[in-house]
Amino acid sequence: MGKLAIIVNLMAFTATTVIAQNGIPYFLHPCHKRDPEINTCLTYAANHLAMHIRKGIPELGITDVEPIILDEINLALGTGPDGYRATFKDVKAFGVSNLTITGVRSDLNTLQLQLSFFVPKITVRSNYRSSGVLIMVQASGGGDYWGKYEGVRAKTYLRASKQNIDGVNFLRLEDLKMDFSVRDIQMGIENLHNGNAVIEAAMNLFINSHSQELLKEMKPSIKVKLLANMRQFVENLFDRIPYEYWIID
Repeated sequence: MGKLAIIVNLMAFTATTVIAQNGIPYFLHPCHKRDPEINTCLTYAANHLAMHIRKGIPELGITDVEPIILDEINLALGTGPDGYRATFKDVKAFGVSNLTITGVRSDLNTLQLQLSFFVPKITVRSNYRSSGVLIMVQASGGGDYWGKYEGVRAKTYLRASKQNIDGVNFLRLEDLKMDFSVRDIQMGIENLHNGNAVIEAAMNLFINSHSQELLKEMKPSIKVKLLANMRQFVENLFDRIPYEYWIID
């Protein structure tokens, strides 16, 4: 076992030990499986956890929650040698932690959950490089990208299973899916490397006139990166918090 794995396992063991010694931790609100209003309870519990995540939960190694960083997102428009290609690197998203869980649907017998989220506004900055032709203009080059996404709604589906470790039940993530939509989008590019103000203005006009279509093309790449981040986050929670602290059978 490598040094990093040993450190991660030790951190998880220490956190679990602290939680076990102190009872239900302050950032959790357990729900009773037989509660007739279980989905209402789970919605409250999810928002209770989200509130503390925004502040940071050092016991779980959660400190700086903003920005959310995605290493790379890709966009492709058209085919052939003149097809437009853009790569956005070091994508920083602000505002995601201001989410509200608007509803939860659950089947606790099969440990399946669907959570609905709302985020009022997300702002994004990144570097980008592009090649090909866009609106009949050679658009090869690079610069800075910015985006403002308002009224973001998302749904996340997860399925888990129980696993017993030294007599304690933990959750194991088996499946994770998500989708999202955005009500209003503003986005654009600036600081083009070639410094051509006419091309920059033309591209920004096109981008904002077709923002929803562009988001649709970017969605598959965005979802892959978001799901990787979400999986890591959920697995961190499940590895450190016993099942009984989530759900009381």
